[in-house]
Amino acid sequence: MENELQKKYGLMTAIAMVIGIVIGSGVFFKAEKILVATGGDLPLGILAWGIGGIIMIVCAYVFATMATKYEKVNGIVDYAEVALGSKYSYFVGWFMAAIYYPTLTSVLAWVSARYACVLLGWNIVGGEAMAISGFLLVAIYALNALSPKLAGKFQVSTTLIKIIPLALMAVVGTIVGLRNGILINNFTSGVIANVTSSNPLFTAVVATSFAYEGWIIATSINAELKDAKKNLPLALTFGTLFVALIYILYYTGLAGAVSNSVIMKGGEAGAKLAFSTVFSNMGGIVLFVFVVISCLGTLNGLMMGCTRGFYSLAARDMGPKPEVFKCIDKNTNMPTNSSTIGVLLSGFWLLYFYGANLVPVSWFGPFSFDSSELPIVTIYAMYIPIFIMMMIKEESLNFFKRFLMPSLAVCSCVFMIIAACYAHGKAVIYYLIIFSVIMAIGIIINSYKK
Repeated sequence: MENELQKKYGLMTAIAMVIGIVIGSGVFFKAEKILVATGGDLPLGILAWGIGGIIMIVCAYVFATMATKYEKVNGIVDYAEVALGSKYSYFVGWFMAAIYYPTLTSVLAWVSARYACVLLGWNIVGGEAMAISGFLLVAIYALNALSPKLAGKFQVSTTLIKIIPLALMAVVGTIVGLRNGILINNFTSGVIANVTSSNPLFTAVVATSFAYEGWIIATSINAELKDAKKNLPLALTFGTLFVALIYILYYTGLAGAVSNSVIMKGGEAGAKLAFSTVFSNMGGIVLFVFVVISCLGTLNGLMMGCTRGFYSLAARDMGPKPEVFKCIDKNTNMPTNSSTIGVLLSGFWLLYFYGANLVPVSWFGPFSFDSSELPIVTIYAMYIPIFIMMMIKEESLNFFKRFLMPSLAVCSCVFMIIAACYAHGKAVIYYLIIFSVIMAIGIIINSYKK
């Protein structure tokens, strides 16, 4: 065993991680929810995608600025330490390791299984989906734990594959929709169903947060990235801009394939019908296979971050048993113990997601929340102190980088928090109770260790 990660990833892997983690499931998974939230109002849905994309790009730009100056173990934890000290960096690192990484990884395992079940004609909330979810979780963990270089290559290849269905639907779907009039009708039909939220725009923007989230996880390979001060900022900037553009174009193309009501009623099946309508039945099936592969690419990127969560704490001699979780396997150059606890927590949160969101009667009563969205909004809240301290401390930066962009980033984060409160209502309170308990456990562990 050794305690230092090698520089094994290049710029392409970093870009693929940004694009690959973000693009994968959310744009397919949340398209239905955004249309339902807006009552089928397509322009309002596109506005929501645009606002969500701007928030992502602004925040990523600020972190890209920090990445040009600081390079250590794990980007977001590094930036928290530079801005507010070791206590806040531990707070952020514990949240990422215990809640953020495993909740998103578990949801992505289920979403990947869900699309596979749609393809096979199986029940998307039954035993088949959960069995596949568990298998995919273990399989992707094994890929990362046993061969991290192969996992990096898988990330690059799946990123290229997943762009294919998005780009084709964006272009061909838009052309077909303009010819047959469906696109114009969808744009001009306005609200076609009862709006389920008191503030549909806020609800829709929070839904896009899941689709856009993941770019910050690319900073988890900071210590393993060649020339990180140059390559990480490039990956964050290029990757987020590309994602926002392709999402909006895909969403428009989808509206050219089938009517908004079909997507609202059909969900994943509606997306499959859209592909089949534009590209014939066989073409639709092939492209939908690409969608499943794209979900697996996202799951792989999330697992890359999940397996390094506790290592980023241990490398600072923080958290539980640092001497255990900082160990790096000499053969795979992976933090094996950190990887193990990461996949176990992912399994726990997968069980929670099923019991809280998929069964007819929730196992957890009022303590049931959408673990695909609220942890994401929490990380936006944690960005705010970092952005504020950046404006105070970074005297070497010009006005644009030191004040303007961080100020816009703070406003973006506040908007997300307000939107989440409107979208999730009382569930936010119960989520915060669970969040507080888990964070208190982390603080007690670190204090006891000291």
